[in-house]
Amino acid sequence: MTDSSGSPPPSELNEDELRAELQQLRIEHKDISDAVEALEAIGQADQLQIRRFKRRKLLLKDRIRQIEDQLTPDIIA
Repeated sequence: MTDSSGSPPPSELNEDELRAELQQLRIEHKDISDAVEALEAIGQADQLQIRRFKRRKLLLKDRIRQIEDQLTPDIIA
């Protein structure tokens, strides 16, 4: 079974797969950041496109945090 992004649900991924997905998401997040900076630097950027990029960055950041939480063991104090 896959989710809307085409990825298997997080519960079906092993640690290596999660780390690979995490790396891919971080790269995509950085690429989008660079694209937004470049669009804003030229001054004639399409504001709708920039908003879409920023929304995608937020979704990526949320998924990155989910994976990081899965990979970080809970410490019981």
